[in-house]
Amino acid sequence: MKQILIAFLFFTATVSTGNTATLWWHKESNTKVIEIQPGESANEELHCMAQNIYWEARNQSRPGMISVARVVINRLKDSRFPDTICGVVKEGPVRESWKTRQTSDPDDAIYYPVRHRCQFSWYCDGRSDDIPHYDIDFVWRTAQEIAFEVIYNDRWRGVVDGATHYHATYVKPKWRHSLHYVGRVDDHLFYRWD
Repeated sequence: MKQILIAFLFFTATVSTGNTATLWWHKESNTKVIEIQPGESANEELHCMAQNIYWEARNQSRPGMISVARVVINRLKDSRFPDTICGVVKEGPVRESWKTRQTSDPDDAIYYPVRHRCQFSWYCDGRSDDIPHYDIDFVWRTAQEIAFEVIYNDRWRGVVDGATHYHATYVKPKWRHSLHYVGRVDDHLFYRWD
């Protein structure tokens, strides 16, 4: 009976959401996991959020990963930041590729983020953004699950108390003095505008 119910839930979630997100139950832990791939806009937003959670907080606890996700949502709700999740995650200066500067059609232009100048450092550090194989089954799936819960269920709203900024404990950015300190979760210190 349990397998029939799970199969029905899998089918219903897949059909009802189209390509938004595919839900199923993880056999070993009996928890909901999500497979998110880039593609349509909803999938792309989920993918951007999951990538940001993974790359910014993969070595943190679950509350640390949730805190990073809530900062993205807090920025999304703030008019000083872009109005899409991918826009928030990928915010920063860009430069046109030398290959497309020579073309006359502006629609063919390819832009890359300026190295080490993005809001979230992983996005413009010059390294591959592919998820390593050894993290696919747990850390990446956890990041995907948190992304889904934060975006679609608006979970954990009170976490980080409206923070829009954070930094690791081992760095001391100048901007931290102009913001209100909210608190610490794992290796990150969180801040917001007053």
